[in-house]
Amino acid sequence: MSILVNKNSKILVQGFTGNEGTFHAEQMMAYGSQVVGGVTPGKGGSEHLGRPVFDTVSEAIDRTGANTSIIFVPPAFAADAIMEAADAGIDVIVCITEGIPTRDMIAAREYLRSRNSRLIGPNCPGIITPDEAKVGIMPGFVFKKGNVGIVSRSGTLTYEAADQVVKAGMGISTAIGIGGDPVIGTTTREAVELFASDPETEAIVLIGEIGGQMEADAARWIRDSKLNKPVIGFIAGQTAPPGRRMGHAGAVVGGTEDTAAAKMRIMEECGLHVVASPADIGQTVRKALGR
Repeated sequence: MSILVNKNSKILVQGFTGNEGTFHAEQMMAYGSQVVGGVTPGKGGSEHLGRPVFDTVSEAIDRTGANTSIIFVPPAFAADAIMEAADAGIDVIVCITEGIPTRDMIAAREYLRSRNSRLIGPNCPGIITPDEAKVGIMPGFVFKKGNVGIVSRSGTLTYEAADQVVKAGMGISTAIGIGGDPVIGTTTREAVELFASDPETEAIVLIGEIGGQMEADAARWIRDSKLNKPVIGFIAGQTAPPGRRMGHAGAVVGGTEDTAAAKMRIMEECGLHVVASPADIGQTVRKALGR
């Protein structure tokens, strides 16, 4: 089984005809994802990559039955693209765009509270359910189907974790890159809750970063819910100096629980299997599952 996306996901590409939208739409289609069309305002009625182009998300849904969208729209317009997708009734919205103004994302997240859409990102690699659907920019060949869920704030470490799990003789149910910005649609805890409810996800890999409280919140939920699936945790940024942004906009140590050491301690106290290096993820998952 999987969460959020599968072989039945009908995917719409917002920003379809731009360079990024074109390249990654081709990659998703080559992987086997069901890309049904795209949106580029002003180019409705044309065709791109053998798929129809529409002026609006609403029109695209009416014509294609799309239920999932991926956004490759410039930062100044990306929040509007998110809200348009939610207003039209898209179930799962994946926003790849990096550098969206924080004020815009606060407005978009508030708008989503009154809608039934699930936002992944922004500034994320997307979601992949191996052998079914890739809605994002990750290298599909790394992922093999299996029973380990991955939730990560880091794109690159998502791929590394998947590679480690596969090399250890297992596979991935779904991998979610939730994004590294301060304001995102789906938190670490919310992603873990989705995996907790999936009967075929037997273990969860949780990859966090310095900055913010998301990992601590997730760890405490895991402890309090008495989750009966092993969770393997890793925190990036163990040598980062306090107060300096490291790569992602959200990766800033601002408090006593924001450091990598503090987050790792909290995860250990909450019963997670914490690793000091991503190279240890695969073998730790295997041991946690008794394999």
